[in-house]
Amino acid sequence: MFARPDTGSAPVSYPAPTFSAVKGMFEAVARIKSAYIKPIKVEICSPIIYHRYFNNYRGPLRKSGTSNFQLAATVLVDVCYKVYGVVEEIDKAPYGNNHLHALQDMFMRRLKQGSFHYTPFLGWKEFVPTYFGPLRDTTVVDKSINLQIPSMLYCMFDKPENGVIKPIFRQNVKIIQGALFYD
Repeated sequence: MFARPDTGSAPVSYPAPTFSAVKGMFEAVARIKSAYIKPIKVEICSPIIYHRYFNNYRGPLRKSGTSNFQLAATVLVDVCYKVYGVVEEIDKAPYGNNHLHALQDMFMRRLKQGSFHYTPFLGWKEFVPTYFGPLRDTTVVDKSINLQIPSMLYCMFDKPENGVIKPIFRQNVKIIQGALFYD
């Protein structure tokens, strides 16, 4: 569920994860304060299938006087993505070490071992992947997927770390032959 902000109280998912969602997936595996893994591309490897999903909501935004609220959403099912990123610097390396290489090495090692900082999720925390690991040779891009998204949320913050809330949207985002490039 990569919710489109323009869909209101009955959210609908984008067909692919946002930049922020992929960044969060990378951070679930490994993170350090002085560098981050910047998402550059996502490849869609299964047909885009939407399904209605209902969630019993008992949080603070429900209508006054009601004990719960049923939230309807349109989510993706049976998704398969290949995500790609590059390690970039946020601050100077502590102790003069090669923090970019250290983050990449830590990420690859943990991914191979299935060791995570927290459980990766696909938009909403209840949507966890059935597989999250090294790329598999059997996973291929669905090149029949060609879409244009009129407006897509790119990122919620003005900086990769310790930023202030400043939503950034990209216009006319294209998925060409199953691939979405973030920049």
